Amino acid sequence: MANLTMIYGLRLLPSDEVVEVGDAVLKLKNGREARVTMHVLEGSKEEIEKQLRISVEAFFDIYPEI
Repeated sequence: MANLTMIYGLRLLPSDEVVEVGDAVLKLKNGREARVTMHVLEGSKEEIEKQLRISVEAFFDIYPEI
């Protein structure tokens, strides 16, 4: 399998400040665009860390061939 690139972004904001979260747009070498769904995790530092670990593990479960 070829090398892979995981793209993600992290930003912490006060929960009551976020109104909307949209997809991120990526530009590919072939001129096409791809979209990345942004995920929102809320809670204490510990809760967010736990949710993030679970989310990353679940992502790789979706692609068992990796």
